[in-house]
Amino acid sequence: MKLLFASDSFKGSLSSEKTVELLDRAAREVFGNCETAGVPVADGGEGTVDAVTVAEQGQKVSVRVHGPLMEDVEAEYGVFDDGRAVIEMAAASGLPLVPEELRNPLNTTTYGTGELILDALARGCWDLSVAIGGSATNDGGLGCARALGVRFLDAQGRELEGFGRDLANVAEIDLSRMDSRLRDAKITVMCDVTNPLCGERGATYTFGAQKGGTPEILASLEAGMENYRQVILRDFGVDCNAVQGAGAAGGLGAALHVFFHGTMKSGIETVLDLIHFDARLEGVDLVVTGEGRTDWQSCFGKVMQGVGRRAKAKGIPAVGLSGSLGRGALDICDHGIASLMTTVNAPMPLQQALDNAEALYYEGAVRMFRFLRAGMEIGKRT
Repeated sequence: MKLLFASDSFKGSLSSEKTVELLDRAAREVFGNCETAGVPVADGGEGTVDAVTVAEQGQKVSVRVHGPLMEDVEAEYGVFDDGRAVIEMAAASGLPLVPEELRNPLNTTTYGTGELILDALARGCWDLSVAIGGSATNDGGLGCARALGVRFLDAQGRELEGFGRDLANVAEIDLSRMDSRLRDAKITVMCDVTNPLCGERGATYTFGAQKGGTPEILASLEAGMENYRQVILRDFGVDCNAVQGAGAAGGLGAALHVFFHGTMKSGIETVLDLIHFDARLEGVDLVVTGEGRTDWQSCFGKVMQGVGRRAKAKGIPAVGLSGSLGRGALDICDHGIASLMTTVNAPMPLQQALDNAEALYYEGAVRMFRFLRAGMEIGKRT
C-alpha cells in the first residue's frame, strides 16, 4: 500500500512539512511497513513560497525591497534551476507589514512586489508565479508596474509615485521604458477571487476597509480607480471590469494582466502544477490531506478541494484530517474527499488546541489510520 500525504499548514501551529512527518510516523505505527510519500502544499496564499520551494528543491532568496509605506523590508521568494520563480506579494506589500495606526490605502504601494519580480528577472527567471493575496494596498498595481519601468503620468506630464492616492491623477500610461525581459517572461497570477476592478464588488469597496479605508477614503479611492480603469480602456482596449480577478490585491491583478500579460489562475491549481502533483499520484492507493479548519469556504480554492479533485480524477480515495470542522464542512466531500476527521479529542479552548497541536495531530492521525485499517479488514471479508 502506498500513501501520499499532502496537507495544508495549520496556521499558528503546524507547518505543512510537519504534518507530513507526523502522518508518516502514525501510518507506520498502524500499518507497519507501508510505502509513504509526502509533499508540502499551500493554496497560493501564505506559505506558498515555503511549500513549493521545499517540494521542488528550490532555493529561497532574500531581497531588500520597499514595503507598503516605502520603508525597507526583507522579503523572500523561491527560485528554481529551470528558470521558474514563485513570489508572494504579501512578502513585500502585505497588510501585516503596516502598523494598524498607519493603515490607509491612499498611502500604500505595491512597489516592493515589482522589485521582487525585477530581482527574479535579473537572476534569469522567466516563468514567474505571483501569489497576490493579503495585500495592504489599493494602488491598482501602479507601484509594482512602476518598479518594472512603467510610467504613470498626470495631465501635466509629471510622473506619479505609485500610491493609491495617485490613481485619480493618471492621465497617461507609458510602457516604453518597461523592463525588456518582461516581453519574454511568462507570468501566472495566483488569484482565487473574481472581483472586477471597480464598482460595488470591486477592489476598493470589497477589500479597502480591511486595509484602513474609511468611507471617505474609499469614496476617493473608488473615484481614482474608475479614472484608472477608463485610461486603461482608452489606451489598451481592456475593460478591467470584465476581467475576473482584476480587483484582486487592490487592483494588482489588473496591472499584471494588462501590462505584463499575466494569466489569472487558481492558487491551489497553480501550486499543484508547480509541484507536479499529478505525477506524484502515480501508484498511490490513498491520499491524506487536511487544513486547520474545514468549513464551507474550503470548497472555494483551498488545498483540500484541489487535492481531492486531483485524486478523484485518478480514481484514488482521499481523506481529510483537520483541526476543526465548521458549517458546511461536509461539502468538501463533493470534491473528492471521502471523509473527514478532526485532531481535537475533547472540547477545549483554541489556545489549548494550538499549544498541543503536534500531539493532537499525531493522535488524530493514528485514530484515522485505525479506522482505515478496520475498513480494509471489512473489505477482505466481503
